[in-house]
Amino acid sequence: MIAGRPILQPQWVLDNLDEIGRRLGEHVLMTVLAVTIGLVVSFGLALLIRAWPRLYGPVIGISGVIYSIPSLALFALLIPITGITLLTAEIALVGYTLLILVRNIITGLDGVPPEVIDAARGMGYSVSERLWRVELPIALPVIVAGIRVATVTTIGLVTVTSLIGMGGLGYLIVNTGIRRFFATSILTGVVLSVALAVVADLALLAVQHRLTPWARARAT
Repeated sequence: MIAGRPILQPQWVLDNLDEIGRRLGEHVLMTVLAVTIGLVVSFGLALLIRAWPRLYGPVIGISGVIYSIPSLALFALLIPITGITLLTAEIALVGYTLLILVRNIITGLDGVPPEVIDAARGMGYSVSERLWRVELPIALPVIVAGIRVATVTTIGLVTVTSLIGMGGLGYLIVNTGIRRFFATSILTGVVLSVALAVVADLALLAVQHRLTPWARARAT
């Protein structure tokens, strides 16, 4: 009991399903945008690093610095430039994905056996053909592992964006919950955030298994 009210009020959840669904949709949208944009940017950076290996240190270093900045501090740095907008939230969220994704993409591509690359070269594959038809399929398990970590991390970070008015499940935790001392809203937001992270991780794992049947066969 909190202030004479039960911690969980199922009727409130039932009465606010539309609002809860809307906040869940906002959370999913912000997560998908951040991870998708982060993956595109990270893939481009990984290709630059492969062309100029000396870029690896600076790129990972800068990505590591961004990753180490507390989310609220990063929002504070961005707001004077981009305002209290979705763009501010997405820039921060994308920035937090870079270290994970760039490192995993590079690790995955570097893990392709040299003899496989030599065989592809001997078959007359161009550099781009080797990348898309040989190297990426082999590196896919490591890359997807990075996407899984980045996705789960981003789902957690999206809750913080409610502090700059971006909604998502963090709205239930902060605005409706903490600021009004309403435990049911807090629990709803937390449980849905955890459930979303678990579902997303399992879905990406299923996609990985679907796209890499040879990896399952080799494991068995």
